[in-house]
Amino acid sequence: MTYCVGLRLDAGLVMLSDTRTNAGLDNISRFGKMFSWEREGERALVAMTAGSLSITQGVITALNEACARAEAGEDVESVLTCDSLFRAAQLVGDAMAAQQRRYRERLEEAGAGTGASIILGGQRRGGRARLFLIYGAGNFIEATEDTPFFQIGEHKYGKPILDRVIEPSTPLPTALKAAFVSMDSTLRSNLSVGMPLDLAVMEAGSLRVDIRRRMEQDDPEFAKVSGAWGESLRDAFARLPEIVF
Repeated sequence: MTYCVGLRLDAGLVMLSDTRTNAGLDNISRFGKMFSWEREGERALVAMTAGSLSITQGVITALNEACARAEAGEDVESVLTCDSLFRAAQLVGDAMAAQQRRYRERLEEAGAGTGASIILGGQRRGGRARLFLIYGAGNFIEATEDTPFFQIGEHKYGKPILDRVIEPSTPLPTALKAAFVSMDSTLRSNLSVGMPLDLAVMEAGSLRVDIRRRMEQDDPEFAKVSGAWGESLRDAFARLPEIVF
């Protein structure tokens, strides 16, 4: 399984994903689920994937091939050449639908699932930062002022903190803490989600991925937030009023 969370804020985008993939209790692997595309001074995009690894790898490969062909001078539309972020989400959705059409019947006959989803975030010159959730059929929705974040994978454990903290005006440092706590809560409650983690941060208007790093098990920043959050929860619980029957 997996857990990925993307936050769309006035200040920019924060995206965080785990790297654990499992096909049974004794078959656990690490696969990166975060991918990025940049054209300096013009646009930057980040995608995170969940679900069938064969489907999502096929989608990312198709998107990368289109970018390479466009860069080589071919008349091919790609996420780096299309005229809007909305169109980029359509291209990702089209690639997802193509993979589903090609493999769904055979995979289902073999008893394998084809469910998949992708979070796509980015910004292009002249536009605002945008965040999309793309489903297995290729259709998608966009984050709004009312719902400025998306989650895919094992989302239930990490949602409460986002509901309480995240709004469009949330500063990036606060959003980072919320994303870390959301991931920490999921890591502690679901063994199918695991480190290392991949983090991407794009400040509004920078048109680049300002932070792109992998956080291993001993990452000091993540450990600091995780430890402080756990201690705060224990203290808050201890201060709750006693229940008298």
